[in-house]
Amino acid sequence: MPTPLHFDPTSAAFAANPYAVYERLQDQDAPLYWPDLDMVMVSRYADVSQIAVNPAMVRSLKDHCSDVDLEEETRKSGFADMPYHARFVQSNLLDTDGPEHGRLRRLIFGAFTARGLKGLEGDIHDYVERLLDGIPKGESFDCIEEIAAPLPGVIIGRFLGVPEEDAPQLRLWSEQIVSYYDIDKTPTKKAIAETAVKDFHDYLILLKNERHRAPQDDMISRMISQETEGLFHKDELIATCMLILMAGHGSTIDVIGTGLHSLLKHPVAMRELRDDPSLWPTAIEEMFRYEPPLPFFHRHATDAVTLRGHVFPAGTTFGLLYGAANRDGTVFPEPDRFDIRRTPNRHVAFGRGAHLCLGNQLAKLNMRVLFRALFKQFEKIELAGDAEFKRGLSTRGLKALDIKVF
Repeated sequence: MPTPLHFDPTSAAFAANPYAVYERLQDQDAPLYWPDLDMVMVSRYADVSQIAVNPAMVRSLKDHCSDVDLEEETRKSGFADMPYHARFVQSNLLDTDGPEHGRLRRLIFGAFTARGLKGLEGDIHDYVERLLDGIPKGESFDCIEEIAAPLPGVIIGRFLGVPEEDAPQLRLWSEQIVSYYDIDKTPTKKAIAETAVKDFHDYLILLKNERHRAPQDDMISRMISQETEGLFHKDELIATCMLILMAGHGSTIDVIGTGLHSLLKHPVAMRELRDDPSLWPTAIEEMFRYEPPLPFFHRHATDAVTLRGHVFPAGTTFGLLYGAANRDGTVFPEPDRFDIRRTPNRHVAFGRGAHLCLGNQLAKLNMRVLFRALFKQFEKIELAGDAEFKRGLSTRGLKALDIKVF
């Protein structure tokens, strides 16, 4: 019989090592029902994959229940009484399903393919060089704030059409909005998130109006053309721009930090990458598997589903623990070993099914350019202090990463 499990994602112990808890979850006879979120927590790779690819498992209940039930679900989840959040976050691409999701995804999909990102590598390289040129040798500095944080916001902003000088403000709004997605939904966080969405909306409306008057070679100008053709409906262009900027910030910042931290904790891997840069693609995939930056998402069941012989009825909400699935020993040999040569590596850090992360190619491109430049410019990189992980369930990242370069 499995040992009774204390599941507290807000604890310091969980932040330091959630994988010990995930392993115990996987040892349970059935997925764990967690009353705090009224969710069934799914931790095994096969179960997570089964739910993620099942079209009957949806992100939003708006097309599957009455208005009264939907209002109750919104209240229960903490997202009631947030008018801007409801218009531009709760109804964006991430929280739609079926034909509506497919339509929105097709409108922007091409921009995030390898072909659509062609030519952006040079911009990333030039900006990374500027960042690294300002790093003092032999002095401790926070890699998160000085390198990881500026890069993704500037690049996704340039891609979309946001001036570089506005990137820090967009990062702040993004973090304030995303913070309210985690399990500690305090009234203060709620108010901050709602205000951030309003301010973000106001900024994007001004940018949209500018591009409408004077189109440029950027994504928002192309989206405005699509809206003019009737392809984007009310609020969808602003909601999609907001999602692109939010998704392009935090998760990439976090995985750059945890990825470098993993390398610094595994000096043999660092030496191998210096000796053989062709290993970078598999190394970056392993960074995502080993410490996925978005380890948790939910799905609502619109039909009954059977997992390991246990039947869960329609109406069940599942918590998909991607971080746990990526350490499932039945799929990944020696799952707790950081292996930059790991192949195959069918991790689920980018999700699976209809909601597979659109930005995965851009995130990997940012990392590949940054890490290769970092290793080329500095002969030695070392930790300059203990690294503390942020608390919570929805994201996995470091508060800071103090390093020295030589």
